[in-house]
Amino acid sequence: MDRIIKVIFSTGILTLFYFIWTGTTDLYNILIIAFIALVISIIYNRSLFKPMLSPKKWIYSIWYVIFLFIEIIKANFDVARRVVSPKIPINPGIVTVKTKLKSAMGRMILANSITLTPGTLTVDIDEDILYIHWIDVTNIDEKTATEKIVANFEKYLEVIFG
Repeated sequence: MDRIIKVIFSTGILTLFYFIWTGTTDLYNILIIAFIALVISIIYNRSLFKPMLSPKKWIYSIWYVIFLFIEIIKANFDVARRVVSPKIPINPGIVTVKTKLKSAMGRMILANSITLTPGTLTVDIDEDILYIHWIDVTNIDEKTATEKIVANFEKYLEVIFG
């Protein structure tokens, strides 16, 4: 029964994302995408996670998307400021950060979120350690880097994924 719920949930979410992304109202297109989403969901059903039924998780998910969007905007302005600056004030390097997230899905979302924000790129993940290429390494201390790069993302992802 869990498999069926996961497949139906992921099929609905994938179809909804397509609908929102394209803005299509053509029923034929939506049905084709729903069928493709169903096939993908069946193929990858072992990788799917159960739907988040908790209202708290839904609220944190919505806030996380808003928070991520704001962080991406802020990082874009920071990188743009560095690019137009006469001296290009960068100090690139790779730092290690440690995450508190226990869920593989949570760590993957964290790594992708970090990569989406300009100026940082997740290079590798080893269990709870992430290796991040950072545009301006101000401190190579793991604790400080974790606080600057990861901590704000984690407070949402911990609630959503554990």
